[in-house]
Amino acid sequence: MRPFRVEDLQTFVAYRRDPAVARYQGWETTYSMADAARFLAAQPTNPFRQRGEWLQLAVVDRDTRGLLGDCAPQVIADQPATAEIGVTLATSSQGKGVAREAVAGLVSVLVQQHGMHRVVAQADERNCPVHRLLKRLGFRCEGRLVEADWFKGEWHTLRIYAVLESEWR
Repeated sequence: MRPFRVEDLQTFVAYRRDPAVARYQGWETTYSMADAARFLAAQPTNPFRQRGEWLQLAVVDRDTRGLLGDCAPQVIADQPATAEIGVTLATSSQGKGVAREAVAGLVSVLVQQHGMHRVVAQADERNCPVHRLLKRLGFRCEGRLVEADWFKGEWHTLRIYAVLESEWR
């Protein structure tokens, strides 16, 4: 993982336009290069000092350095030592262990380098691959919020997952 670069934006836009990728995400399939340029310009320089801001990190192939997707941490503004994470991968990168490696690396950095006590994630109940990923990584499902999220014109049920620093180590 690394910060996004200008050369990532074409691939970034391509997977954000994919209906299968955008289904559970907060953007629409009309995502444009102008949207991507604004995204890149808005990335915080030190998100761990700017609580409440998401930082998107590029997930890249070890060999080719090509963009595969992104992971995002956000240090929660109103809770000490608590971060929320998210992950998005291009369809062509899914099912290959990329998300597992990226999320595990991100959680390790949050716990070991930034002193996070708790890392949380939430996912649409229908997003079964993410539920399996989080469980495999040791996250526990702490709650199911039935039709609690009005998203893309309909109510969605969310599952909330978490892992503590003591459990991660």
